Amino acid sequence: MRRGFVMSDYEPRLKKIYRDSVAPELFKEFSYTSAMQVPRLVKIVVSMGVGEALQNKKLLDAAIDDLTLITGQKAVKTKARKSIANFKIRTGQEIGAKVTLRGTMMYEFLDRLVNVALPRVKDFRGINQNAFDGHGNYSLGITEQIIFPEIDFDKIERVAGLNIVIVTTARTDAEAKAFLGKFGMPFRR
Repeated sequence: MRRGFVMSDYEPRLKKIYRDSVAPELFKEFSYTSAMQVPRLVKIVVSMGVGEALQNKKLLDAAIDDLTLITGQKAVKTKARKSIANFKIRTGQEIGAKVTLRGTMMYEFLDRLVNVALPRVKDFRGINQNAFDGHGNYSLGITEQIIFPEIDFDKIERVAGLNIVIVTTARTDAEAKAFLGKFGMPFRR
């Protein structure tokens, strides 16, 4: 139940798939002794850096609107943590936007990413299978936000890339790769 409204008995499609097939398969495959050892999704962070927002504030607002449309959740502005003279950035300047998805929104976004958005990438051959961080988390960079069907191509300010970080409870990269692969993540062979 979220603040303000009550959700019905709705359960995301990927959450059902996880409960019914992915978790039992991983339990057998990695010979876990407890069901709590089976990897699961923690959160998905979608972010967009907008360095040109220093000259044109309208680009940052457009990035926030795009991220809000893509994820279905309001994006927040991110600020520079330290000054970088070469890029004319000062501490505290707003230079990006991000959304942290958890729960139902996270499963819905992952479902749309894997089954709708990634197949729309031009000349798509799969995603890099070496983009794990050593702790079971996966990072993915997308060069154009227009692969998501929610974005109206005629109304965008500029084509921009975005970063997606999928955080899991997997302890190793092999576990995380098997976990995401069972969700249908199209890894390059």
